[in-house]
Amino acid sequence: MLRNEYSLTEKVYQNLRSDILSGTFRDREELREAALAKAYGVSRTPVREAICQLALEGLVDTIPNRGAYVHSIHGKDVKDVYAIRSLLEGLAARWAVENITDEQIEAMEEVLYMSEYYRKKELWEQVYICDNKFHDLMYAASGSHLLEHMLRTFHEYVQQVRKSALQDEKRAKSSFEEHAAILEAIKSRKADAAADLAKQHIDNAVESWKSNDAIHAVE
Repeated sequence: MLRNEYSLTEKVYQNLRSDILSGTFRDREELREAALAKAYGVSRTPVREAICQLALEGLVDTIPNRGAYVHSIHGKDVKDVYAIRSLLEGLAARWAVENITDEQIEAMEEVLYMSEYYRKKELWEQVYICDNKFHDLMYAASGSHLLEHMLRTFHEYVQQVRKSALQDEKRAKSSFEEHAAILEAIKSRKADAAADLAKQHIDNAVESWKSNDAIHAVE
Protein backbone atom coordinates (compact mmCIF):
# COMPACT_ATOMS: atom_id res chain seq x y z
CA MET A 1 0.00 0.00 0.00
CA LEU A 2 2.80 2.37 0.97
CA ARG A 3 4.73 1.41 -2.16
CA ASN A 4 1.71 2.11 -4.36
CA GLU A 5 1.13 5.46 -2.65
CA TYR A 6 4.78 6.41 -3.17
CA SER A 7 4.52 5.39 -6.81
CA LEU A 8 1.49 7.64 -7.31
CA THR A 9 3.23 10.56 -5.64
CA GLU A 10 6.30 10.11 -7.83
CA LYS A 11 4.12 9.91 -10.93
CA VAL A 12 2.27 13.11 -10.05
CA TYR A 13 5.55 14.81 -9.09
CA GLN A 14 7.15 13.99 -12.44
CA ASN A 15 4.08 15.02 -14.45
CA LEU A 16 3.53 18.26 -12.55
CA ARG A 17 7.24 19.13 -12.65
CA SER A 18 7.30 18.54 -16.42
CA ASP A 19 4.19 20.68 -16.90
CA ILE A 20 5.72 23.53 -14.91
CA LEU A 21 9.07 23.44 -16.73
CA SER A 22 7.44 23.18 -20.15
CA GLY A 23 5.29 26.24 -19.48
CA THR A 24 1.95 24.43 -19.32
CA PHE A 25 1.34 26.32 -16.08
CA ARG A 26 1.94 30.08 -16.03
CA ASP A 27 4.19 31.75 -13.50
CA ARG A 28 2.28 32.51 -10.27
CA GLU A 29 -0.65 30.32 -11.35
CA GLU A 30 -2.37 28.69 -8.41
CA LEU A 31 -2.11 24.91 -8.16
CA ARG A 32 -5.46 23.62 -6.93
CA GLU A 33 -5.26 20.15 -5.42
CA ALA A 34 -8.75 19.07 -6.46
CA ALA A 35 -8.28 20.11 -10.10
CA LEU A 36 -4.85 18.48 -10.33
CA ALA A 37 -6.12 15.28 -8.73
CA LYS A 38 -8.85 15.09 -11.35
CA ALA A 39 -6.45 15.90 -14.19
CA TYR A 40 -3.92 13.25 -13.13
CA GLY A 41 -6.53 10.69 -12.11
CA VAL A 42 -5.44 10.36 -8.49
CA SER A 43 -6.59 11.36 -5.00
CA ARG A 44 -5.54 14.65 -3.44
CA THR A 45 -2.93 13.04 -1.17
CA PRO A 46 -0.27 12.31 -3.83
CA VAL A 47 -0.93 15.75 -5.35
CA ARG A 48 -0.34 17.40 -1.98
CA GLU A 49 2.87 15.41 -1.46
CA ALA A 50 4.10 16.20 -4.98
CA ILE A 51 3.51 19.91 -4.41
CA CYS A 52 5.57 19.70 -1.20
CA GLN A 53 8.45 18.10 -3.13
CA LEU A 54 8.29 20.78 -5.80
CA ALA A 55 8.28 23.46 -3.11
CA LEU A 56 11.57 22.03 -1.80
CA GLU A 57 12.91 22.17 -5.34
CA GLY A 58 11.92 25.84 -5.67
CA LEU A 59 9.38 25.33 -8.45
CA VAL A 60 6.37 25.99 -6.23
CA ASP A 61 5.74 28.66 -3.59
CA THR A 62 3.44 27.64 -0.77
CA ILE A 63 1.75 30.45 1.17
CA PRO A 64 0.04 29.52 4.48
CA ASN A 65 -3.74 29.90 4.38
CA ARG A 66 -3.62 30.88 0.70
CA GLY A 67 -2.34 27.99 -1.38
CA ALA A 68 0.45 26.85 -3.72
CA TYR A 69 1.64 28.86 -6.70
CA VAL A 70 3.94 28.11 -9.64
CA HIS A 71 7.42 29.59 -9.42
CA SER A 72 8.70 29.49 -13.00
CA ILE A 73 12.37 29.66 -13.95
CA HIS A 74 13.37 33.35 -14.19
CA GLY A 75 16.37 35.18 -15.60
CA LYS A 76 18.52 34.81 -12.47
CA ASP A 77 17.66 31.10 -12.33
CA VAL A 78 18.67 30.64 -15.96
CA LYS A 79 22.01 32.35 -15.36
CA ASP A 80 22.64 30.17 -12.32
CA VAL A 81 21.75 26.98 -14.16
CA TYR A 82 24.05 27.79 -17.07
CA ALA A 83 26.91 28.69 -14.70
CA ILE A 84 26.57 25.33 -12.96
CA ARG A 85 26.14 23.44 -16.24
CA SER A 86 29.26 25.06 -17.65
CA LEU A 87 31.36 23.37 -14.97
CA LEU A 88 29.52 20.06 -14.87
CA GLU A 89 29.32 19.61 -18.66
CA GLY A 90 33.08 20.01 -18.82
CA LEU A 91 33.44 17.30 -16.20
CA ALA A 92 31.01 15.03 -18.07
CA ALA A 93 33.00 15.42 -21.30
CA ARG A 94 36.27 14.74 -19.47
CA TRP A 95 34.91 11.57 -17.90
CA ALA A 96 33.35 10.51 -21.19
CA VAL A 97 36.86 10.39 -22.69
CA GLU A 98 37.67 7.70 -20.13
CA ASN A 99 34.43 5.73 -20.23
CA ILE A 100 32.65 6.09 -23.58
CA THR A 101 31.97 2.92 -25.55
CA ASP A 102 32.06 2.41 -29.31
CA GLU A 103 28.29 2.00 -29.27
CA GLN A 104 27.85 5.34 -27.50
CA ILE A 105 30.15 7.04 -29.99
CA GLU A 106 28.09 5.64 -32.87
CA ALA A 107 24.88 6.82 -31.19
CA MET A 108 26.25 10.35 -30.76
CA GLU A 109 27.41 10.40 -34.39
CA GLU A 110 23.94 9.35 -35.50
CA VAL A 111 22.35 12.13 -33.44
CA LEU A 112 24.72 14.66 -34.98
CA TYR A 113 23.82 13.47 -38.47
CA MET A 114 20.10 13.70 -37.77
CA SER A 115 20.34 17.10 -36.10
CA GLU A 116 22.04 18.56 -39.15
CA TYR A 117 19.45 16.94 -41.40
CA TYR A 118 16.59 18.45 -39.40
CA ARG A 119 18.29 21.84 -39.21
CA LYS A 120 18.53 22.05 -42.98
CA LYS A 121 14.84 21.12 -43.17
CA GLU A 122 14.07 23.78 -40.52
CA LEU A 123 12.35 21.18 -38.36
CA TRP A 124 13.16 22.94 -35.11
CA GLU A 125 11.31 20.63 -32.75
CA GLN A 126 13.37 17.72 -34.05
CA VAL A 127 16.56 19.78 -33.75
CA TYR A 128 15.68 20.38 -30.10
CA ILE A 129 15.04 16.66 -29.54
CA CYS A 130 18.41 15.80 -31.10
CA ASP A 131 20.10 18.38 -28.88
CA ASN A 132 18.61 16.66 -25.84
CA LYS A 133 19.74 13.25 -27.06
CA PHE A 134 23.31 14.40 -27.70
CA HIS A 135 23.68 15.75 -24.17
CA ASP A 136 21.93 12.74 -22.62
CA LEU A 137 24.32 10.39 -24.42
CA MET A 138 27.34 12.36 -23.24
CA TYR A 139 26.03 12.35 -19.68
CA ALA A 140 25.56 8.58 -19.81
CA ALA A 141 29.04 8.17 -21.34
CA SER A 142 30.56 9.93 -18.32
CA GLY A 143 30.01 6.71 -16.38
CA SER A 144 28.61 8.59 -13.37
CA HIS A 145 24.95 8.09 -12.55
CA LEU A 146 25.09 10.96 -10.06
CA LEU A 147 26.55 13.42 -12.57
CA GLU A 148 24.11 12.20 -15.23
CA HIS A 149 21.14 12.81 -12.93
CA MET A 150 22.32 16.27 -11.92
CA LEU A 151 22.94 17.41 -15.49
CA ARG A 152 19.65 16.08 -16.79
CA THR A 153 17.85 17.95 -14.03
CA PHE A 154 19.58 21.24 -14.91
CA HIS A 155 18.98 20.57 -18.61
CA GLU A 156 15.25 20.29 -17.95
CA TYR A 157 15.17 23.53 -15.96
CA VAL A 158 16.04 25.63 -19.00
CA GLN A 159 14.18 23.67 -21.69
CA GLN A 160 12.02 26.63 -22.75
CA VAL A 161 15.08 28.84 -23.20
CA ARG A 162 16.94 26.12 -25.11
CA LYS A 163 13.99 25.37 -27.35
CA SER A 164 13.65 29.06 -28.24
CA ALA A 165 17.38 29.41 -28.94
CA LEU A 166 17.48 26.37 -31.24
CA GLN A 167 14.76 27.85 -33.44
CA ASP A 168 17.34 30.40 -34.54
CA GLU A 169 19.14 28.99 -37.59
CA LYS A 170 22.44 30.64 -36.73
CA ARG A 171 22.49 29.30 -33.17
CA ALA A 172 21.32 25.86 -34.31
CA LYS A 173 24.20 25.69 -36.80
CA SER A 174 26.74 26.85 -34.20
CA SER A 175 25.40 24.34 -31.69
CA PHE A 176 25.82 21.51 -34.20
CA GLU A 177 29.41 22.55 -34.93
CA GLU A 178 30.18 22.77 -31.21
CA HIS A 179 28.69 19.31 -30.61
CA ALA A 180 30.77 17.90 -33.45
CA ALA A 181 33.95 19.39 -31.98
CA ILE A 182 33.16 17.98 -28.53
CA LEU A 183 32.57 14.52 -29.93
CA GLU A 184 35.77 14.64 -32.01
CA ALA A 185 37.77 15.51 -28.89
CA ILE A 186 36.12 12.67 -26.97
CA LYS A 187 36.84 10.21 -29.78
CA SER A 188 40.47 11.38 -29.90
CA ARG A 189 40.72 10.83 -26.13
CA LYS A 190 41.70 14.46 -25.54
CA ALA A 191 40.24 15.05 -22.09
CA ASP A 192 41.35 18.67 -21.64
CA ALA A 193 40.10 19.68 -25.07
CA ALA A 194 36.78 17.86 -24.59
CA ALA A 195 36.23 19.56 -21.22
CA ASP A 196 37.13 23.01 -22.58
CA LEU A 197 34.90 22.61 -25.63
CA ALA A 198 31.95 21.38 -23.56
CA LYS A 199 32.32 24.32 -21.18
CA GLN A 200 32.63 26.77 -24.10
CA HIS A 201 29.50 25.27 -25.66
CA ILE A 202 27.48 26.21 -22.58
CA ASP A 203 29.11 29.64 -22.36
CA ASN A 204 28.17 30.25 -26.01
CA ALA A 205 24.60 29.21 -25.27
CA VAL A 206 24.48 31.80 -22.48
CA GLU A 207 25.72 34.56 -24.80
CA SER A 208 23.14 33.54 -27.40
CA TRP A 209 20.42 33.65 -24.76
CA LYS A 210 21.49 37.08 -23.56
CA SER A 211 21.31 38.50 -27.08
CA ASN A 212 17.95 36.89 -27.79
CA ASP A 213 14.78 38.93 -27.28
CA ALA A 214 13.24 35.83 -25.72
CA ILE A 215 15.24 36.65 -22.60
CA HIS A 216 12.51 39.02 -21.54
CA ALA A 217 10.08 36.14 -21.27
CA VAL A 218 11.99 34.74 -18.30
CA GLU A 219 13.19 37.90 -16.57
